[in-house]
Amino acid sequence: MVLSKTHSESDVSVHSTFASRYVKHALPRFKMGENSIPKEAAYQIINDELMLDGNPRLNLASFVTTWMEPECDKLVMASINKNYVDMDEYPVTTELQNRCVNIIAHLFNAPLGEEETAVGVGTVGSSEAIMLAGLAFKRKWQNKMKALGKPYDKPNIVTGANVQVCWEKFARYFEVELKEVKLEEGYYVMNPDKAVEMVDENTICVAAILGSTLNGEFEDVKRLNDLLVEKNKETGWDTPIHVDAASGGFIAPFLYPELEWDFRLPLVKSINVSGHKYGLVYAGIGWVVWRTKDDLPDELIFHINYLGTDQPTFTLNFSKGSSQIIAQYYQLIRLGYEGYRNIMENCQENAKVLKDGLDKTGKFTIVSKEEGVPLVAFSLKDHSRHNEFEISEMLRRFGWIVPAYTMPANAQHITVLRVVVREDFSRTLAERLVADIEKVLHELDTLPSRVTEKLKVEEEHREIVKKTAIEVQKEITAAWRKMVADRKKTSAIC
Repeated sequence: MVLSKTHSESDVSVHSTFASRYVKHALPRFKMGENSIPKEAAYQIINDELMLDGNPRLNLASFVTTWMEPECDKLVMASINKNYVDMDEYPVTTELQNRCVNIIAHLFNAPLGEEETAVGVGTVGSSEAIMLAGLAFKRKWQNKMKALGKPYDKPNIVTGANVQVCWEKFARYFEVELKEVKLEEGYYVMNPDKAVEMVDENTICVAAILGSTLNGEFEDVKRLNDLLVEKNKETGWDTPIHVDAASGGFIAPFLYPELEWDFRLPLVKSINVSGHKYGLVYAGIGWVVWRTKDDLPDELIFHINYLGTDQPTFTLNFSKGSSQIIAQYYQLIRLGYEGYRNIMENCQENAKVLKDGLDKTGKFTIVSKEEGVPLVAFSLKDHSRHNEFEISEMLRRFGWIVPAYTMPANAQHITVLRVVVREDFSRTLAERLVADIEKVLHELDTLPSRVTEKLKVEEEHREIVKKTAIEVQKEITAAWRKMVADRKKTSAIC
């Protein structure tokens, strides 16, 4: 006898997701839904919404790695359920982290013996690494001032105004005065001479950037070291240097091996680097290494035993995934020195292709430097009709995400576009980007200028005053910044 069954409306197992009720109702935005939904429907709906995100490979704003080999992807997925902090349960993962620290410390010329263990730790990124390094400097300075019987409540740190926001966070969160060296037009990194002038007895360290976020330029760490050595001799202080090599730490050793910026300089006491940038690992891994054990105060290291054994820990957070640590070790042994050098040379060559293509348009001034992170920062020569924000906006129509931004203090009127050349940005893509920029420029030339028209209307309501080119550029930049800010206010996602 053949049995048959009539499916009820509630039996969704036979329905396509798009034929079900789950696509007819809005998803929860503020409160958890009362009922469950099928896993297929949850996946499909979320996946569809994520299609509206930009393509990570075409996100030229980011320094962060967006491609890894399939074999590494397998290792990442196989270890995604491992909590790194459980060192006793996952001793091999802990060993891999220690190997990474040793390899990176030797890469940065730490004064270590052949079998000597380096001092360092894996972090969620360079932001956490900088916080840890800053705390070490602050504690060492406090201990010194206490021993001298001097006040220790007003520490400061000297940086350039081009530092990444994590330095501002460190200063604010941990109550350290941030003394910034202002930028100058045409010189968009920290001036070491001016930095040393700002150093005083309460300076816990001077932070130098190996690869400025603004234009990729390496700061002159060697000159900074030499100037500080002289000032320390004159004053009796021992002001040290931290190198923020978030972007440049995996570039300089392979492209500029003779450049002295690391532990070869005696005042460099700690270095951070982002594994998820040119370390070629997906987002979520950074490293900080110290010159010697003496540079990391023991009282900052905690010891716990409730996970099964005594475990030293020096981090701001506790639990974190193991995948990125394993992925970093994969890249270090898979590529070796030869592989990293080849990749960085390719990035450098493709950045040159892009730079040369932009130069040929005759429309742009190149702001980035030859020596530094492989990126191209460029600015329009003529701002009388259009500006960089319009170019950035129109490039999105082609899928490209190219940021436009203004420079920090004392150079705010300078606006630039920036393209970060990563491992997966090929010559073909570089040539295609130049072609698309040319299309945008041609289209913009056929359109009326939105900003200058706006300023023209405003001029009609007040006395006309002749302005210099820089004054006009400042007004245009201010108008666009206001427009972008207003747009963010109206497009906020809850």
